[in-house]
Parts: sequence; structure tokens; C-alpha cells
Amino acid sequence: MEKALILGASGGVGAALVDRLRAQGVAVTSLSRSGDGLDLTRPDSVAAHARALADHRFDLIFNATGALVIDGRQPEKTMDALDPEAMAAHFALNATGVALVIRHFAPLLSREGRPVLASLSARVGSIGDNGLGGWVSYRAAKAAQNQIIRTASIEWRRRNPRAVLVALHPGTVATPLTAKYAGRHPTITPDESARALLGVIETLTPEDTGSFRDWKGQIVPW
Repeated sequence: MEKALILGASGGVGAALVDRLRAQGVAVTSLSRSGDGLDLTRPDSVAAHARALADHRFDLIFNATGALVIDGRQPEKTMDALDPEAMAAHFALNATGVALVIRHFAPLLSREGRPVLASLSARVGSIGDNGLGGWVSYRAAKAAQNQIIRTASIEWRRRNPRAVLVALHPGTVATPLTAKYAGRHPTITPDESARALLGVIETLTPEDTGSFRDWKGQIVPW
């Protein structure tokens, strides 16, 4: 890997990915909302940042954006707590935003080697693995993201047969936000997650495009 683009580079996992890749000698381009104004909920913002990189080609494009709490609205515990505006905000960032990333940034994938476009999903977006309920907006938006990636991978198999599009669950990463929700789940540091995710990416082949994997490389059920 020679060149990588990290979206959401100011977040815990995103920043750790930037640090690890640069330590490996990879030329990293990093974008974030706080540092560069990249806002996945605004189509014009995504398109403009992609146009600015039109002359670049990347071996890895990693979307590390996403949010569990948006505008202070906590995850729903029951359907009675459902807020349509909060649900729309989750879809705008965690689903539609990913579709915009693929539309505008996937053309920047290299046509040599085995280019990868990876996006942070979440195990709670798995329909088959949902045995607890709750968090309906976040779960549904992440499930939609997974379908978007799966669908886009079919088109990109024709457009760039070497490319791999994949959804990745980063593990329960220890951050101030997850401390409130981790409960009894074991956590890992952002650096541990980044190391593991890059290890998974190294093993992917074009046959793995459109899949949903966790930080250990295991397939997560849809």
C-alpha cells in the first residue's frame, strides 16, 4: 500500500488509522468535518472534497465517520422513544453519507493492485445478530449502510474488478462516548482497533467484496 485516504480522520479510529499508516510509510490524505469541513450529510461538501482530489488515486479509502449520538439525542431504548427527526439524522450520516462517499470517492480507487474502500459499520447493524432490540435508528441506519455497500460492490465489480468494497465492525472501541454504552462488553483502544482493521484489510481479495466483517476478520451475519 502506497497511498491512503482516511475520511473522519479526527475521530478515535480515524486518527489511529492515520498514525499507523504513516508509521508504515504510507502517504496518507486525511479529511474530517472538524479539520476540513467534510460533511457527509451535505452532498455538495462530499462532491467538492472529491473533486479536489480528482488527480489522485488511492490503494485504500477508509470511511471512519459515523455517530451513535447526534445532536445530543441518545439511542432509543424502546419504540416509544422513537423520534423521526433523530432517525432521519442517523440515516443522513450513517447510510446516505456512505452512499455519497462511494459515489464520489470510489472513482479515486487505484486500478492497479487490490484497492479497498472500507467503511465503519457496527455489529448492531446486523439484522440476524439482533437479540436485544432497542437503538432502532442507529441499527437501521447501519443495516442500510451494509446494504448500500453490498449493492455498490456489485456495480464496482464491473467498473473496477480489482476493487474490494467492505463494511467493517471495529470492535467496541474505548472512547468517552462508548464508556457510557459498553456495559460488560470488553473494549479495545482505538490503536488496537486500527491495527486489527488494517490486518483484516491486508487479507481481503476481490472475492470478498461486498462482505461485512468484524475486526477479527470474521463474517458478521446480515
